[in-house]
Order: sequence, then C-alpha cells, then structure tokens
Amino acid sequence: MTNPSLLTVFRDPRLLLAFGFGSGLSPIVPGTLGTLIAVPFWFVLALLPLPWYLLALVVAGLLGIHLCGYASNKLGVHDHKGIVWDEFVGFWLTMVAIPYSWQTLVAGFVLFRLFDMLKPWPISWVDKHVHGGFGIMIDDILAGIAAGACLHLLLHFGVLA
Repeated sequence: MTNPSLLTVFRDPRLLLAFGFGSGLSPIVPGTLGTLIAVPFWFVLALLPLPWYLLALVVAGLLGIHLCGYASNKLGVHDHKGIVWDEFVGFWLTMVAIPYSWQTLVAGFVLFRLFDMLKPWPISWVDKHVHGGFGIMIDDILAGIAAGACLHLLLHFGVLA
C-alpha cells in the first residue's frame, strides 16, 4: 500500500499522526503543508516554560521514531512523502526559545523548509545513510537545529525584531 487513502489514514491513529492529521495526503508539497499544520501546535507549545517545551520535543521525537517507522513499514516505502510527523518535530525544534511574532514565525518556517528541502551536508548524508523511523526523523531534527541556529543568529544580530 504505497498511497493510502484518507479513510485508511483516519482509521489508524498511528498513521493519522504520522500523516500530520491528514496533511501529508496533500498531492502537492505535503512536507510544507505538514509544517504549516504544525504551526498552531507551536503556538501552544511556546506557552510552556522552556524545560516543558524541551520535554514535549523529546516525547514528540521519540514518538515520531515509532510513528514514522510504523508508517514506513505499513506502506512499504521508506520515508513516504506523506509522512510529515518529522516536519512537525523539526519545525518545533527550529522554534525553541523563539519569541512570538509574525516575523519570527515566517522566518522560522522558511528557514526550516529550506534546510529540510535542500538538505545541505551533513543532513544529506544522514538522509541517505540512516534508515527506519530514526532515519526519517533525524534529517528533520538536524534541519530544525540548523534552522533554529540561523533564526537565533538573526535575532541576536537584530535582523529580526
């Protein structure tokens, strides 16, 4: 089953999460749509004290390893384009300790998508050589770290208010 139906995804809670509540079923740019769907969750996460935010990220990341591995095995495709839980976690990682503003939100979104799509080294190496649920998650985690570092630098140097 390489292309699951909406009904298949919504009947299986693990696929529902792996597919970002159905956003990964988009026929065009599912990763970008998945990242967009992660934004409202960031608004809630950002209200948490930093240690709780980080704990939520760890839980989401560990859950993601299971969800992405499960979805990949069920679909018979490594890193199916519709699996977008990794984009959720990568975006939330990008936004760690970032203040609320539309400028930081847009910059974080764009930076994460750029790092996730372009996959500069070492992200590209990891993407090609690490497999399973961990492999699906780790390239987006690295993209989130890189995008977050860039975002913090933009804030530090006053490029973003």
